[in-house]
Amino acid sequence: SLEERKKYDYEFATSTSFHGVHNIVRTKSKMRKALWMLVVMGSIVLVAWQICNRFINYFSWPTTTSVVVQYVEKIEFPAVTFCNLNRFQTEAVANLSIIFFLWSIVSGVLHMFDIGEKFGQELHYFLRGNQNFSIKEFTRNNGFFLNNNTLLNCEYFGKPCYPKDFEHVFTEYGNCFTFNHINIPAKRRVTVSGRGLSLLFDVKQSMFTDDPTLGFVDAGITFAIHSPKAPPRFDGLGVSTPVGMHAHAAIQQVKTIVQEHPWGQCNPNIKLKHHESYSTYGCLQECKAQHILQQCGCLPFLLPGNGPECDLEKFYNCVSPTLYNMEIMGSCSVGTYNSTCPVPCEETDYPTTISYSTFASEKSLKFLSTKLKKSSDYIRNNLVYIDIKYHDLNYKMTKQQKALSVSELLADVGGQLGLFCGASMITIIEIVEYVFTNFCWMCVFLLLKAPEMPNWNASDQNQQSHKRRIQEC
Repeated sequence: SLEERKKYDYEFATSTSFHGVHNIVRTKSKMRKALWMLVVMGSIVLVAWQICNRFINYFSWPTTTSVVVQYVEKIEFPAVTFCNLNRFQTEAVANLSIIFFLWSIVSGVLHMFDIGEKFGQELHYFLRGNQNFSIKEFTRNNGFFLNNNTLLNCEYFGKPCYPKDFEHVFTEYGNCFTFNHINIPAKRRVTVSGRGLSLLFDVKQSMFTDDPTLGFVDAGITFAIHSPKAPPRFDGLGVSTPVGMHAHAAIQQVKTIVQEHPWGQCNPNIKLKHHESYSTYGCLQECKAQHILQQCGCLPFLLPGNGPECDLEKFYNCVSPTLYNMEIMGSCSVGTYNSTCPVPCEETDYPTTISYSTFASEKSLKFLSTKLKKSSDYIRNNLVYIDIKYHDLNYKMTKQQKALSVSELLADVGGQLGLFCGASMITIIEIVEYVFTNFCWMCVFLLLKAPEMPNWNASDQNQQSHKRRIQEC
């Protein structure tokens, strides 16, 4: 009945934990009733506005970045890949000047190179006379090599190391060699700062050469410091050391942690097939390899994967145009979450500070000349000394964090409700129960007051019985 409904509304208003409502009901003064109603409605508007702002802020996915320097007793030593700036043996390329252009076509899979049309005819003549020529085997056999003649001295943390401790890899510099590669049986760790890897190279300028038209006009060693689980990258990250110099490389380990989408731009679900850890550069390599394998039916040896090796003709006629189309179409994009290769969720870099000193001094030249049986001019023009060590036994962690979690959002919303309305979760349940009860009463009221539907089947039966009576009569 209407009286019972009014009684229920009155009991709810006087017993609810929503502050201010009972003052509206119990107050007999119309002015105070209107004042309390204005206060309650204003509080509801304010709390609704504050809660909307909180949800808008949360769904903008805000983040904060923290930088922490962690000191440790032991720290892992990175992998270091060394290459000679002069890639090929002089005798091997003396009568084969096209080899530099051929290698530029091959290394274009790592670093974009504009081939041009003028070399097409020259390449055609070369391939016609050298059908079984393999640029991979030629580079392996006639490129830079690492043995006791080119690696004169190697020490890691006071212990000797040898050429067999280096793993051969192909890069845009041809034959390169990685120390502390991923296949080593035990991880190398550093326990004292200021010591690490010391190497003395002999670049043998008279024995190795390169084409100055391609930009390689220096003599020395270039090296890249990277994680043992990631491939070496020289494009923009290689450190070059000229001959006659002693390079002091002080490294620091920096770990970067990025939040996954939508807070950050990383995608933790992406895994690489041929690299243990995810990196943008490794992802780009696998993306290029996949497209080239689909379009050309072969795989460049500089890219990871399993497939038939591309010959020079396919490099020129298929691989290079495919790479160009990929650049135009953006098939292998990087950076954002929606790109082919987003940023890694966790990455380890090794920022390097380089300083140089002349190698060697006037007095030490006499000692080295006697020991190596080389002239002073030869030492100044061919030897490169490199020291790689940790600056301190610590690592810097740059971590991207969620600025607002779900629990903090709920606490903020609850604080606004409590501040303006004195409400809590119990209050919300009370209001939901009140609304639901009134809704049920409304449904029952409508069902009771609904007009009765005529029984059309009964009227049809009456008409049929009436017709039978008429027929009987």
